Amino acid sequence: MQLNAANMCVNCLSSENNITEGLRKHFELKHCPECDRYLQPPRNWIKIQLESKELLAFCLKKLQKDLNSNKVRMVHAEFIWTEPHSKRIKVKLKVQKEIINGVILEQSYIVEYVQREQMCESCSRVQGNPDQWVTAVQLRQHVSHRRTFFYLEQVILKHDAAGRAKKIKEVDNGIDFFFSSWSHGAKFVEFLGKVSPVRLGSRGDKQLVSHDPKSNNYNYKYTFSVEIAPICREDLICLPQKVAAGMGNFGPLVICTKVTNNIVLLDPFTLRHCFLDADRYWRASFKSLLTSRQLVKYIVLDLDVINSAEATIDGRKYVLAEAQVARMSDFGKNDTIFSIKTHLGNLLRPGDYALGYDLYAANTNDIELDKYKSKGLVLPEAILVNKSYEEKSGKKRLKPQLWKLKSLPMEVDDKGEIENDKKNKDYEEFLRGYKENPELWFNLSVTEGEEAPSVPLHEVMAALDLSEEEDGDFLMEE
Repeated sequence: MQLNAANMCVNCLSSENNITEGLRKHFELKHCPECDRYLQPPRNWIKIQLESKELLAFCLKKLQKDLNSNKVRMVHAEFIWTEPHSKRIKVKLKVQKEIINGVILEQSYIVEYVQREQMCESCSRVQGNPDQWVTAVQLRQHVSHRRTFFYLEQVILKHDAAGRAKKIKEVDNGIDFFFSSWSHGAKFVEFLGKVSPVRLGSRGDKQLVSHDPKSNNYNYKYTFSVEIAPICREDLICLPQKVAAGMGNFGPLVICTKVTNNIVLLDPFTLRHCFLDADRYWRASFKSLLTSRQLVKYIVLDLDVINSAEATIDGRKYVLAEAQVARMSDFGKNDTIFSIKTHLGNLLRPGDYALGYDLYAANTNDIELDKYKSKGLVLPEAILVNKSYEEKSGKKRLKPQLWKLKSLPMEVDDKGEIENDKKNKDYEEFLRGYKENPELWFNLSVTEGEEAPSVPLHEVMAALDLSEEEDGDFLMEE
């Protein structure tokens, strides 16, 4: 044995000195079963995951005063596994204390926390009156489809942003979220500003509900009005002259390639691009000239690359090319062929299908476009937006998905209920955008036990340039 001031071995010191004597080994934790939060006295309720560092710190905080009063120092703490439904949390502690002649003894003991169910104030109010709420967030977008809300639904589920919402209601042109406190609603509005280009119509307008003159307490209901920019992916936009000039004579005909908290715009004729944030957009807002509902299917008859140099914009590659295309609806009726310029030179090959806007036959009624025409702007006959991944036989290449997306528990407003066929069509269009754009898959929230789709082979090949040599071998270049 090593020499120590007590002239005793460790076993004898431990048998004669119990430094854990007098320390509390049982505590209670108040837990709300509705919102899964724990009470931090006196009135604060916090959300903590089981066996997390936050829960361990929360448990240790309860016994710190007891350790200090007994002059015991904690050196290590860890959870001991218990049955999830046992309502017990056990923590194993290692503590040290000075005993005889400066000798420090270390011992271990287990502290048990019993979880007592008790509803928090907000959940109690909701249980008493399910329609009772304090803050409402009214999210709106004035477009003819709901694809944006399908996308936001997946982002909200992915980040659990609406976990504290007491009720979610689907209405015409938007969704309403109801919260039990002003801070929860304000935090949700802040989250929306980070994932989409929004503007706040009202900063928590309040309405008096009740007033107690004796205690001078006021109860209010708050409402946040949030509007999403009416610009969606694949939309064709005619930029106002002032906006185009502010971007260095950008456009004026541009395609929206991506919408997050920024709007990504691409000039399909020059491969110039621009990132437009929410503040800059709402200072001089504009609407789409044509939307994805007006896309027309074309077949590529011939294609010549103008410049093989690739332009990478937000992770996607584009190459300028000249193409001859024909509308699929014209087959067997006429021989109309359009010679156009496209940014999809790296994706398209003769015989491929593409989706685009038919400006040759489109009936546009746009003031800004008329101004450009009066100054000599010649519109292209067609603008291609995306490659269409369908086989020549007409059968869809995309197989029915074996996975299913999660959805928010929404109530449907009777006055604003969308017809099922229109909603289903919007949802199919939303899924098509996800399937053909793998960079969006990280936002998918798939039901438990299922996996998100894997990257199809064509998406891998689209990023490569394959050229055939005379001997039949293939060369691969990034």
